[in-house]
Amino acid sequence: MHPFRAAIEARDEAAIEALLADNVVFTSPVAFKPYPGKAITAAILRAVIRVFEDFHYVREIADANGRDHALVFEATVDGKQLTGCDFLHFDADGKIDDFMVMVRPLSAASALAARMAEQFERIKAEATAELDREAAGA
Repeated sequence: MHPFRAAIEARDEAAIEALLADNVVFTSPVAFKPYPGKAITAAILRAVIRVFEDFHYVREIADANGRDHALVFEATVDGKQLTGCDFLHFDADGKIDDFMVMVRPLSAASALAARMAEQFERIKAEATAELDREAAGA
């Protein structure tokens, strides 16, 4: 089992964040622009853990050199079943530097968009607090 899959399935937020590169770029299935940076990506992933119900991975696909992974998942959002895929790219240090998510069907993606919109102020606040902690420690 891939370490990212294990961290997500265990809902281990610290392990998830530890696998993210500082320069990770997160591409959401429901937002037009990608989100650059570890703080915002970690905050989004924490929100996803709160929003998804019955989340589980059903398949792992990896390239031969281990730098690219596709993790297919199933979950429920507001009673709507969805299937999705996390596309992960790992940098030379083994950290996720590119994270793209796709989901289907449209009705479930719409439910996900609505629930994530409800979370967005908290996401921004968590990311800002993390960036402030980093700046204070620098």
